[in-house]
Formats: sequence, structure tokens, C-alpha cells
Amino acid sequence: MLKKILKSYDYTLIIATILLCTFGLVMIYSASMASAVQRYGYPPDYFYQKQKVWLMIFTVIFLFTAILPYKIMMFKKVLVLIVLASLLSLLGLFVFGVEKNNAQSWYSIGSFLFQPSEFVKLAAIIYLAAVYAKKQAYINQFNKGVLPPLVYLFIICSLIIIQPDFGTAAIIMAIASTMILCSGLSFKSIGKLLIIVMIVLLPLVLVSWGKFFSDEQQSRFAVLNNPFADKYVNNEGFHLANSYIAIGSGGINGLGLGKSIQKLGYLPESHTDFIMAVIAEELGIWGVGFVIILLFYIVLRGIYVGLQCKDPFGSLLAFGISSMIGIQTFINLAGVSGLIPLTGVPLPFISYGGSSLLMLAAATGILVNVAMFNKYEKKYKNNQEQMDNRVKQNDGKVFYI
Repeated sequence: MLKKILKSYDYTLIIATILLCTFGLVMIYSASMASAVQRYGYPPDYFYQKQKVWLMIFTVIFLFTAILPYKIMMFKKVLVLIVLASLLSLLGLFVFGVEKNNAQSWYSIGSFLFQPSEFVKLAAIIYLAAVYAKKQAYINQFNKGVLPPLVYLFIICSLIIIQPDFGTAAIIMAIASTMILCSGLSFKSIGKLLIIVMIVLLPLVLVSWGKFFSDEQQSRFAVLNNPFADKYVNNEGFHLANSYIAIGSGGINGLGLGKSIQKLGYLPESHTDFIMAVIAEELGIWGVGFVIILLFYIVLRGIYVGLQCKDPFGSLLAFGISSMIGIQTFINLAGVSGLIPLTGVPLPFISYGGSSLLMLAAATGILVNVAMFNKYEKKYKNNQEQMDNRVKQNDGKVFYI
């Protein structure tokens, strides 16, 4: 039994994850050496050592979620616990939260900062997958099948926006939209939902643009056309302008590992949000391509698992997790390259940060688990069914050779 289960694991997913985490650790050391000393007064390997600790915890969480049967999360008590934990962790921020980058989105635990909204992303995926899987029989009954789960989604997004953290709230809504599209809804139900969203959100955005979005956040849209303009280059456009310089300096082959110039105080957050700019500068298109190909593979593999899985819960989990990784990757790369405004979204598996990394550990572990059970049931259950059919054809007689 154990041997069959071990054979059923998708080791390509596991290898891709290991390669990304290992590469990310190397690049965090390279990208953070200067800022650790200059900006914070830490030893040059400070962020590298902390990320190593996070990766050790990552391994434990990944193995646990990869081994534990994913269908346990569909149990009512487990689901209630996940929902309550996500809501309480967000509500607790207004009392015990620590402000960082103008948002009260963190808990401080000793020298570590913990961002609960990262885990709320995964909680939302699990909740929506479980609820819509259970509602398959009446998924197109709009009031009964579609709307009730969105109440939870509305509450958590509202709590995150109040922090304020618009980027994370937008990601959760994008993930939820992907899962809803994959839940089996008819085009008629999708159309109704889109109309409701437009009626509710459009007036809110128009009315609250100047109230909820600070001048700094609004300026992120303005700098996209020309971050090098005199009125932007030393302020709002500073991050993006230096990101462009880093990417342009790398060219095809890069300047060499550890030889980035922009990380020497010119490129803020070089080991977090802008780590891809450092990769481009030091390793050129080869380093960038390596990261994008592996991330693209994980996303595509997750979609494939979702399409192959016959269990609606497992299928929606796979779609939700792969869409989360894909959306976060796009937002980070698009922000670094100036396609969209900067949102502070880390690059999955590569950027420094414990909250994001541990959430990805649980998410990828679940994805590997779904892939394993799907492959196991498909291969060995079919073999058992074939054996049962042979027994029936031979009047219940089994011949051993």
C-alpha cells in the first residue's frame, strides 16, 4: 500500500518546488547582503539565515500537507475551524497588529513578522472549494448555490482592505473568480454574478478612490508612463526607475552572480518585491527564464491535475492553488517591469518572507496531495475494477499462476 502511494506522487512538482526554493535562497543572499548592512546594520547573511529557518519550517509543513489526505479539509469541523481562524486572525490585527509600509497587516512575534492575510488566501481557496463541491447538485440555483459562499469572501476582503492592503484583497478576489468559473456554473449564472459585482463595486470604487487610496497609491498609476520624469524619479518613480536600470543592465548573460549594482542602496526591497530585477541584472535572461519556466510549469501542472481529478473538491483545490501562484507571479513580474502599478506582492518561492513561504508550503503540499490521490485512484482503482470484472466473467473463480 505504502509503496503504491509513494509511486503515485508527482515528483516533477516536488522537484520544481525544491529548485525554486533553493534558487530563491541563493538569490536572497546575493540581493540582501548590501541592504542588510547599509540599511539595517545587520550581518550580510542576516536575511539568508532567517530564510533558511523559514525553509526548514516550509519542509515540515509541505511534508505534512502532502501526506495528510486532502479530503479531511472537507469535514465540517475542520472547515469551521479554518473559517474562524481566518476571521479571528484578521480581526485581531486591529488590536494587536503592527504597522508596516502604511498598513496594519502584521503580527510581531519576537523578531519575526507574521502576515495572516497570506494564510487567508489559502483558507478562502479551501472554503470555496469545499462549499462549491458540496453544492454541485444545485450549483446553478443562484440564490442557494452561488451567493452564500460569497458572504465569507466579502467579509475577509473588507477586513483586508481596511488595513489597508488592496493588493492582497484583489488577489483573493481574482482567485475566487477563477474558482467560481471552474465550479460548473452556467453562463447565465456567471452573467448574473458579473452584473451584481459591477453594480456593487463600480460605485464604491468611484466614490472611495480619493478617500481610501492615498496620494502615494494613486501616484503609482501616474509613474507608469515615465518613471524617469523629473517630478517622479526621486520620489514615486524611484523604485520602478531603478528596476528598469537593473533589468536593462543585465542583458542576456547578466553581470554575474553577486555583481548587481542596483542592490547597493539604489533598489529598495531588493530581496523581496524586486528580487526579479536583481536576478535579471546578475543572471540575465537565463536566470529570469529559469524562474518563469519553473513557475509556469507548477501552474500548468496544477491546472492539469484539476482537469484530471474526478473529485470536485480536489479539482477546485488544484485550480485555486495554481491560479493563486499564477496570479501572484504575474502581479509581481508586471509590477517590476512597469506593466501595472506596484502592489508589494512577493514572487512565489523566490522572494524573502516567512508568511508567504509557509503559505506556499501548505498550498503546494495540498496540490501534490491531490495529484497523488488522483493518480493512485486512477491507476490502482482501475486495476482493481479490471480484476473484479475478470472474476465475474469466470463465475467468481480466481486462478493463481
